[in-house]
Amino acid sequence: MTAAETALSLPQKRYEPEARGPLRGVRVLDLTRLVSGAQLGLILGDLGADVVKVERPGKGDSFRHTTVEGFDAYWRAYGRNKRSLTLDLSDARGRDILLRLAETADLLLENFTPGVLERLVGGPEALLERNPRLVIVRITGWGQTGPRAKQPGFGTLAEAFAGFTYLNGAPDGPPVQAPMSLADTVAGTYAASAALAALWEVRVNGGVGQVVDVSLYEPLFSIMGADATAYAAGRRLRGRGEGAGVSSVRGAFLTSDQHWVAISAATDETAARFFAAIGRQDLLADARFADSEARLSNRQALHEVLALEFGRRTRDEILELAERHRLTVGPIYDVVDALGDEHYLARETIVEMADGVVTSNVVPRLSRTPGAIRRPAPRLGEHNAEILGELGIGEDELRELAEEGVV
Repeated sequence: MTAAETALSLPQKRYEPEARGPLRGVRVLDLTRLVSGAQLGLILGDLGADVVKVERPGKGDSFRHTTVEGFDAYWRAYGRNKRSLTLDLSDARGRDILLRLAETADLLLENFTPGVLERLVGGPEALLERNPRLVIVRITGWGQTGPRAKQPGFGTLAEAFAGFTYLNGAPDGPPVQAPMSLADTVAGTYAASAALAALWEVRVNGGVGQVVDVSLYEPLFSIMGADATAYAAGRRLRGRGEGAGVSSVRGAFLTSDQHWVAISAATDETAARFFAAIGRQDLLADARFADSEARLSNRQALHEVLALEFGRRTRDEILELAERHRLTVGPIYDVVDALGDEHYLARETIVEMADGVVTSNVVPRLSRTPGAIRRPAPRLGEHNAEILGELGIGEDELRELAEEGVV
């Protein structure tokens, strides 16, 4: 079955413009671009915030021009639940409108190189002077301080700097870069949680606005586990391709019918249950594999044994064993597998919208005030009149601004 054929069976959803998520009433001024900012705005918009996406007149966000076989998939995926306003920030009138908008906003998001926001509008100080309750979220490669602060920072460099790339790949091979915008999406997600914490400080604790400083490398480093703590304690450096030091019965294995499956059996109990299910209780009698610490020290030898065992069975046979014996084994999917999987379908993890756009659904799920896909990714400048009208800018002034290229 092709991806196109599979997509036809996806859950169908309509846009819900009247849906009210938990962030209803929160106004977000989004000056970001690329994945880290797009992820941040997406999370806030999905949860009900009014995200005003500020774009360059005539060009817009770069995702509008990043196509897959001519289709602007990235913009459609990341641009939903946002209103588009075109604004020339190199023009004094454009900057003035931005400051006026900042007075009405709860959050302002930007991921310029350090110094750009200062050059455009005077930086956080000027914004907070106009709106003392404003939360300003700043995402950069290296953070606002430190010797690298002013250097260009991209996700690939941040992943290398955070240590992820060093650990990723086969033990006997070179470091392997992530096949996705890992650092950017992790940073954008961290930034969303920090933005909401700072907003809580303003709205609930009676505090004032502040700056949230998010680098690309630090959120990724923070989810790398206890490597720094473990190294400081025992001077042991985790090697490439190793797990986080808690499980050796872990990895990807090829079945006899050329499918890949994954296993993670971290505890002695789950490992023993797995060995019993495949008829290899004898492994526990081998001093190399008798307990979790021994298995960690001999992980390569164990993996060679397991590769043979998985290679004797089909994927269906392995998954049937897993279900019968409650084993922590599962299939390794590509996106075509996901599009047709019954669990994905039952939970509506991927949906097809009324305009034919296939996209991931809103996560996480709230029982009483769920997020929603309220609007599709907007056309460039689609909401100029609507947003500027909220500032009291009438048709004549809007026409003049448009004629002069300010919007």
